[in-house]
Amino acid sequence: METPDSRREARRGVLRALAAVPLAWSGAALLGGGCAQLPVTATRVLRMAPSQQQFGLPSGSATGIWAFDGTAPGPLLRYRQGEVADIEVQNGLPDATTVHWHGLRVPNAMDGVPYVTQAPIAPGERFRYRFALPDAGTYWYHPHFRSFEQVTRGLYGAFVVEEAQPPEVDEDWTWVLADWLLDREGAMRTDFEDPRDMSHAGRIGNLVTLNGRFAMHRDSDPEPLQLRAGTRVRLRLLNAASARIFALRFAGAAPLLVATDGHPLEPHRLADDSLMLGPGMRVDLIVDVPEGRFTVSDRLDPRRAFVVRELLGAGTAQPRPPFAPLPPNPVPEPDLARARRHEIVLEGGARGRLRSARVDGKEVSVEQLMRQHAMAWAMNGVASNDHVHEPLLTLGRGESCVIALDNRTQWPHPMHLHGHAFRVLTVNGRPPRVSEWRDTVILDPEGSAEIAFLADNPGDWMFHCHILQHQQGGMMAMIRVR
Repeated sequence: METPDSRREARRGVLRALAAVPLAWSGAALLGGGCAQLPVTATRVLRMAPSQQQFGLPSGSATGIWAFDGTAPGPLLRYRQGEVADIEVQNGLPDATTVHWHGLRVPNAMDGVPYVTQAPIAPGERFRYRFALPDAGTYWYHPHFRSFEQVTRGLYGAFVVEEAQPPEVDEDWTWVLADWLLDREGAMRTDFEDPRDMSHAGRIGNLVTLNGRFAMHRDSDPEPLQLRAGTRVRLRLLNAASARIFALRFAGAAPLLVATDGHPLEPHRLADDSLMLGPGMRVDLIVDVPEGRFTVSDRLDPRRAFVVRELLGAGTAQPRPPFAPLPPNPVPEPDLARARRHEIVLEGGARGRLRSARVDGKEVSVEQLMRQHAMAWAMNGVASNDHVHEPLLTLGRGESCVIALDNRTQWPHPMHLHGHAFRVLTVNGRPPRVSEWRDTVILDPEGSAEIAFLADNPGDWMFHCHILQHQQGGMMAMIRVR
């Protein structure tokens, strides 16, 4: 009888066989043809290892973390559109790991999913990732092996691909938001598999950081950034938290939203100068620094609102020309008239209606699901926290697909698709204000969304909730493109 272990062992055999075959790293091999002359960058080495980090707390104490090159977030990786990234990952952790390049349309072999696209990188070992960069934008990298623990410990970093001709701005900033669950002594709590977190909202930290520094000010930022009024800033925001959703309010300025999840859209002002940023999601904003104070705060819970960062604009701001739209990325449009339609229903969690689910082909009660399998969520009646499993749906290469997502739970879910970008057609039955590409879409409790994409990237691709405790709790599926 086939079991998760036997499937995993079979996959290991395939991966060992692939590892024995010399790879011709041409551009054509990276994206299926037409890229043989792409410029290859020098090899970048990233080392993953335990470290210590000071978050800027009054105590001045350091917290034990896991990190890329010693800090969380890890180093900002910056490339130019059309280059080939060449990155060697060295594992200095006490655990196996992989690296997933979140949002980047990489070949399946480079996607960093354990036992599916590669064998995990064992402690003391290394793995070389190499892939073309057809899309400009803001992306990020993080492990996909025990990600509910490894990302939470601090293993993540931003990945920026500059346009072939970047827009004219005075400053280009990347802000990585995250949170941490610390005890009274400032040490990280290690109850990463807490069943309550898994079945509720996920692991919500008690400390928020921006680029690794304390960013949870009650009234005002004690050290606001001071800039000349009128400075034009491209602000890249990334939510690297394992579960926290940020509801950011921008007071004192009128930012333009110019890209979502790396992909350009028609520049437009935010509704109510606010945006929702779920785990894994990114946005690019254009901010013309105003005269005086400009405040970025989190308002998800108005009773516990806090200031993330403030800017002070000095002098008199001069009018700036309108910001021109960023050039589009070469993402193929789905053919909605010919698209196959699929429905994916999300169920489970605390206060949910799930009564049973299939685990490894066997129907189990929700009580068994939680007690015996440590899961609480299901997608189309299947609960899985193992990367190796039967695909939820199989698509032909070049096929257009519309997926209707139905969240029948009491909790939000930022749903992330690997290897592709998708059009968001509707959220809760309404089209977005501006047509947008994304790789992650938030479903409200009891909410819905429709997404569409062209399945042009062959392989087995994860589709899962990016609240990482929900992913580990069963909300993980696979979409096969062949």
